[in-house]
Amino acid sequence: MADEERDGVALTNLDKPLFDGAEATKRDLIDYLEATGDRLVRQLRDRPLSVIRIRPGQEPFMQKNLPKYTPEWVPRVTVWAESSRREVTYALCENVRTLLWFGNQRAIEYHPTLLLADHAKGPTHLILDIDPPEGQPFRQAVLAAHLIRQALADDGLAGAVKTSGAKGLHIFVPLVEGLAIDDVAAATRAVAARAERLDPALATTAFIVEDRKGKVFLDSTRAGGATVVAAYSPRIRPGVPVSFPLSWSELDDITPADFTLRTAPGLLGDRDPWSTEMPAPQTLPADLLAEGHTIPIARVQAMHEGKRRARAARKKDEA
Repeated sequence: MADEERDGVALTNLDKPLFDGAEATKRDLIDYLEATGDRLVRQLRDRPLSVIRIRPGQEPFMQKNLPKYTPEWVPRVTVWAESSRREVTYALCENVRTLLWFGNQRAIEYHPTLLLADHAKGPTHLILDIDPPEGQPFRQAVLAAHLIRQALADDGLAGAVKTSGAKGLHIFVPLVEGLAIDDVAAATRAVAARAERLDPALATTAFIVEDRKGKVFLDSTRAGGATVVAAYSPRIRPGVPVSFPLSWSELDDITPADFTLRTAPGLLGDRDPWSTEMPAPQTLPADLLAEGHTIPIARVQAMHEGKRRARAARKKDEA
């Protein structure tokens, strides 16, 4: 039996804890999604959506394929997934009603694809994911974000910044329509490499963790069919932080814990900072593309390096 109904969605178990350490209930999640829903939906609309759900007493899991019990009114798109060699039917979250339905399913995190459902339009953003090492202060991520901003500005580009909702930051550079996925991926690698060169003692593009040596990782691998947590999405972490948009002037004065399921609506008011802080779509400079295409793809390079190291270790053991 439903506890109550909102926007035509029957809601259940609203006063049960959201998850261990959340310090929030399912009602708190629904209230948050209702309060910020119009802004969150703007980031999800027209994009195949993956969500991270958590059932009581279970570990979180990512859901891509819509379950069979999904209501018919939930918009969807079916795409071919090359990695799993099968068709996947994703939700398209076009309205707050769909968002509330997901919330009732204990979908806490919202991870849209970087590509729209219409892949012909190309990537909509170039994205850098700033990941500080475990145990390092958030200030390190902030300093690395300023490196990225400088590297972009040096080539006439500008981006918007948000907390990841975890320990890092995301920088989004909006792009004009029709750019090739490979070109955007190359430009992302070049921006990260240029930022690393600005302060190699602070930041690294090393994909293999043990090669980072305590530096902030500038992750340039968010490209093509990848997903990234949406602005305003909650995260499954103690206190339920949310991925929160910032102005560059605010960045030096905040911590990720400032923005949670409970605090974010009041801090936002009627604002939509992710929209207002986002620059106009930009094209990619030729020099950035040229440099990026000379930089190996991080995951591929790491795979080959891992195999090389494994062979070297075997030979050492056999000697």
